[in-house]
Amino acid sequence: MIQIRDAHIDDLPRTLTIYNQSVVKSTATFDLEEKTLEERQEWFSYHGGAHPLIVAELDGEVVGYSCLSRFRDKPAYAKTVESSVYIDERHTGKGIGKLLMKEILKRAVELGHHVVIAGITAGNDASIQLHLNLGFEPVGVFKEVGYKFGAWQDVHFYQLMLPASDKA
Repeated sequence: MIQIRDAHIDDLPRTLTIYNQSVVKSTATFDLEEKTLEERQEWFSYHGGAHPLIVAELDGEVVGYSCLSRFRDKPAYAKTVESSVYIDERHTGKGIGKLLMKEILKRAVELGHHVVIAGITAGNDASIQLHLNLGFEPVGVFKEVGYKFGAWQDVHFYQLMLPASDKA
C-alpha cells in the first residue's frame, strides 16, 4: 500500500535518485547533469511551510515525490505556486503521481494558495493527462525554450485555480 507523507531529510538520497533518472532519461527537467546530494540538500531547504515536499512510500521505499515551489520571487506572487511531481521509473503508471498530486493540491488549498502552475515539456503525455484530469487548464506554450537531447523543447503551461480560502 502506498503511504503519502511529509518528506524528511533521510529521504534525500531516494528523491535524488528519482530526480536524476529524469535528468538523464527525460525532458521532465531541463537539468543536463545529475545533481549531487549537496545540491539537493540546498533544494530541500527551500521546502516546508508554504512550500511542502511530500513523498510516496511503498514497502518502506520512497518511490516518488511532489512539491510546491515559489512561482516567482516578487511578493505579489506569494499565493501562486508551481507544482512538481517525479516518480521512480520502476513505478510509473501505477497511480502514484495522481495520489501525490491530489495530496499536494489539498495542501495548497489548506495553505491558502490561489493558483498552482505546472510547466510540462511537450511530449510528456502522461503528465499532461494527469494535470488535465485534476482540473488544470492549458494557458500557454513557451516554444523552444530548452535544448536537451539534441533538440529544442517546448514547455506547455497549465494552471489550476484553487477554491477560495480565508488565508488570502
